[in-house]
Amino acid sequence: MSLSIAGKSAIVTGAAKGIGLAIARHFVDRGARVMFADADEAKLAEEVGDIAGEDGPARYFAGDLSQKLTLANLLSATVDAFERIDILVNAQRAVAITEDPLNPDDPSIEAMLRQNLLPALKLSQMAAKRMIAQAERDAQSEGPVGAIINVSTLAARLAQPPLLAYSVAGAALDQATRSLAVTLAPERIRVNGIAIASVMSASLQASLKDNPDWTDAIEAGTPLGRIATPTEVAEVAQFLASDGAGFVTGQVLTVDGGRGVTDPVNVPAY
Repeated sequence: MSLSIAGKSAIVTGAAKGIGLAIARHFVDRGARVMFADADEAKLAEEVGDIAGEDGPARYFAGDLSQKLTLANLLSATVDAFERIDILVNAQRAVAITEDPLNPDDPSIEAMLRQNLLPALKLSQMAAKRMIAQAERDAQSEGPVGAIINVSTLAARLAQPPLLAYSVAGAALDQATRSLAVTLAPERIRVNGIAIASVMSASLQASLKDNPDWTDAIEAGTPLGRIATPTEVAEVAQFLASDGAGFVTGQVLTVDGGRGVTDPVNVPAY
């Protein structure tokens, strides 16, 4: 079983910080060519500038990924840089919004769907068309054509009323993953997801600083007794992107230290 992604070309969204940045860097370290995509151009330049360039393994693309034209430009920029797209990782995720679940005027559900579902879904659809076209261009009659990975959340499977909008958007993304997997299987494009719980990203570190009691609550509610590192999520993404996962599609792998199989009542910070 080969877990190699060396020589493949990938797009990773949300790549200016946190989990997206960890995945993009991990892919570069494993020999892939990576387009780091995010809305924060200054942060992208800071994080990627030293490895970006015409002969380097990375490029970066800044733009609002909620806009269809921006998505099209991202795909074109990746093909211009690397000639093809083999892997797409949709890791852009907005921070969870809490809300009153019985307030019909609360805009949270629209915001969460607009930020956590639609860019990933539309970019997946558009990238899949590019992958199919390049396989036809190369007269590729067998073998893998592409891999798409959506970073989701454990909250999609659990019911915490203040996280209604965040949970619904995550569940919608998981269902999009399954539906696209079935749609694209005949084209030899695999689509999978990674559902995460608490990962020690910069945003979680800031939350823990403001709420120091959360650390104990999270660790107590997690059977493995700790918070995941971004690298642990990146390694799962590598597996799903590699030929080692060649018969895995339509799955949402849970990376949560066992939290999803316990009773996570009062455990914060999904």
